Amino acid sequence: MKVLFIGDASNMHNTLATALRAKGHQAVVISDGSRWMNTPRDIDLSRGSGMGGAIKYGIDLLRLLPQMRGYDVVELAGQIFLPLKPDKLRWIFKYLKRHNGKIVLSALNTDYVYYSACMDGKTYRYSDFLIGSEPSPYACSEEYKEKQADNWGKPFMRRHSDFILSHIDGAAACLYEYYLAYRPLLGERLIHAGLPIDTDALTFRPVTEVPQKVRFFIGIQRDRAVVKGADRLLAALQRVCQRYPDRAEAVVAESVPYADYCRMMRNSHVILDQLYSYTPGTNALIAMAQGLVAVSGAEPEYYNFIGEHDNRPIVNVSPLTEGDIEEKLIQIIGRKDELPEWAQRSRAFVERHNSAAIVAQRYLEFWNSL
Repeated sequence: MKVLFIGDASNMHNTLATALRAKGHQAVVISDGSRWMNTPRDIDLSRGSGMGGAIKYGIDLLRLLPQMRGYDVVELAGQIFLPLKPDKLRWIFKYLKRHNGKIVLSALNTDYVYYSACMDGKTYRYSDFLIGSEPSPYACSEEYKEKQADNWGKPFMRRHSDFILSHIDGAAACLYEYYLAYRPLLGERLIHAGLPIDTDALTFRPVTEVPQKVRFFIGIQRDRAVVKGADRLLAALQRVCQRYPDRAEAVVAESVPYADYCRMMRNSHVILDQLYSYTPGTNALIAMAQGLVAVSGAEPEYYNFIGEHDNRPIVNVSPLTEGDIEEKLIQIIGRKDELPEWAQRSRAFVERHNSAAIVAQRYLEFWNSL
């Protein structure tokens, strides 16, 4: 099969492409490397700043169009799969539809469908935008009010979403949350594929001895801390470490080079990742594959949905319950003698549900069914 991935997020499409090649398929990734992450891609399509950057980007895109023809499947990284306005994206979409086989959407980020599900007050108990019936800290932030307030819910975004959904052959959700949002609209044209993790490339470093102190690791992205709840996770961690200085320590990676980030994470026992998610994200899964315990989203309905009833190693924290984060961290400290076995279960979970080879096979079977 010949597959073209357009756009990427957190190296997801590149990881899938690598797994597909290992299975004997052709796969090409065109992306900007997820911007600051600079993830690998076969063809770079990055947009610079200002008018000059926009003009160069348009020229680069036009030059690349002939290379976006003749694929069995084109997989798009979300409804806004390139950094263009919806009317221009629809023109690109029509070109892709005309010159390729199946067009499939990767549901992997915020768009009109997910935003609408977040705001309906019924699909989720909490989300990036609502905690119960109250606006989330992000929705109350100046950044949101100035740059993104209700942008996803505007009529022009709905029109774009309706166009994309009416013309794609299907969609693959990388998270349970996105599956819930898209299921009423796409029905059998939708699958939950999961996040692909290259477990073969990640060395398992299990805890072999019970540590004197539990090292809790958290990475802070300044522009994403409030969105994902890392600010609240960090505050709770600092309170726990102050309360138990001889039993816990915090390792904080804020705006450090990626190599340093990975080193700091590998030398820790527990990773704190997300607060407003029902499911673990890429960061948590990568850490789990290396033997860390993840504090993240892992609601019971997520485990039930993926058919996991025995091995549930992720420590689920809820934004709905005051003090829940601190309580869960203190529980981990009290169970530190279980860390070696906990690490084994974390790795086994990722291998079973998220290894790149397994996720790639789900995509192949889905594409062939369309």
